Amino acid sequence: MTQHEVHRLSPTTTAIAAVRPQDRITTLTFSVDFGSRDDPAGLSGAAHLLEHLLMTAPVAGGPSLTRRVEHLGGLVNAQTGLDSMVFQAQVLNEDAPAVLALMGEALIRPAFDDALLDAERRVVFQELSAAAADPSDVVQDAFLARLFASHPLGRPVGGTVHDIERTTAADLLAVHDELFARRRSALLGIGGLDGDAFRKAADASAFALAPADPDHGQPSVAAALPLERLTGDTGPLRVPQDAFCWICIGGRAPALGDPAGPAYTVLAQLLGSSASSLLFQRLRDDEGLVYNFYAWSRGYTDTGAWRVLLGLESGNAARALDVVRELLDLLGTDGPAPDDLAAARRQAVMELVLDSEQPQHFSPRLATGTLWGTRPWSLDQAVAELDAVDAGAVRRAAAELGARLIWVVRPEAT
Repeated sequence: MTQHEVHRLSPTTTAIAAVRPQDRITTLTFSVDFGSRDDPAGLSGAAHLLEHLLMTAPVAGGPSLTRRVEHLGGLVNAQTGLDSMVFQAQVLNEDAPAVLALMGEALIRPAFDDALLDAERRVVFQELSAAAADPSDVVQDAFLARLFASHPLGRPVGGTVHDIERTTAADLLAVHDELFARRRSALLGIGGLDGDAFRKAADASAFALAPADPDHGQPSVAAALPLERLTGDTGPLRVPQDAFCWICIGGRAPALGDPAGPAYTVLAQLLGSSASSLLFQRLRDDEGLVYNFYAWSRGYTDTGAWRVLLGLESGNAARALDVVRELLDLLGTDGPAPDDLAAARRQAVMELVLDSEQPQHFSPRLATGTLWGTRPWSLDQAVAELDAVDAGAVRRAAAELGARLIWVVRPEAT
């Protein structure tokens, strides 16, 4: 991975360039420390709606950002998370400066009205319907709702139909101007665009416009509930009558930048979907209980979530849950064996390095790794942190999770 250069655009926005001279494509990414957790009261889904409108609204009197980028043959995408939003365009190097300027206009100085909102609202309802029909999505929302009960991180990113129906264009413009535009953010350029050209285009863009009263701090919401208030499940698993169900199992994880975070990442590999993982050996090789399962750890600005997602026949659910609990108990007591730990560390490093060679995946990592340009971070540093995870750190992570393990099943038992 090419070393990146940091350039301050405004009190809230940092430009980060990583030049790869051999590339003919440049990936432009704008990442904001703002997400669905910041939706105002009564306007759940506002961040997600805003994302849609920023991508589809006319830009400077012409077509939308999405249409203009794709007219150039580029690829464009956006995503709203619990505490971040990401906008991305991949274009030929020669088109990158002009597209960067368009992104600035679209994302920093948007213009949309209720007519456009009404059209996009219908699209969002379709998106929510599709998610509601997918139990693997529903179970994760239900898991986070339990994990972060009574906290904004526990709300679904898409919001509720009631709140979306009542939201106006004026509401969303206020969310943009008073929240989105005032949060720390990073503008990233990874690819063949020359570093000087990237800085020049960034300085001339709307991304360089500083808000009148920037908010440099963490998201202005209550801190996550203390771990001591999160109690684990102790009762029997209630499974649905359906032939197939999804289970999400896990607990709290460290926040972004927490030194304990890499141990939870390695633990997710130990219980991940790799054929060399402990969980694969037990669930697939030994007992044939599960076909699809995944494990991962995600850090947010003030807390995190570690989870295992299982898709399996309902009759296997109780035993599969027992296997996960048994392995966490084992790891929380004895820690991993040296060979298992070495393999899990190597897999975590491989995943990180693989992302580093795919700019569309690495740029969001770079944005959050640097905490939107507010701290030093590098791929080498992240690899070194994973390599330094020892058996004791994994044992402590597993013991912490095992003591407060929660689980959710969907469809629900009747």
